[in-house]
Amino acid sequence: MTCPICGKDAAPKFRPFCSKRCADVDLAKWLSGSYAIPSQDPEDAERAMDELEQMIEREAKKPH
Repeated sequence: MTCPICGKDAAPKFRPFCSKRCADVDLAKWLSGSYAIPSQDPEDAERAMDELEQMIEREAKKPH
């Protein structure tokens, strides 16, 4: 099996990745939304906007 990030052989400790670095690169892609599949469904966009507004409101209420 090869690492999906760099193509090197996978290391058993980090499988399917070759190293912690490649595992972290993959995690960062998930967290940033790079792996998201775009949707043309208006309900998805509306739901995303609602969630974003709620997150902004929660952050604004936190003491700084």
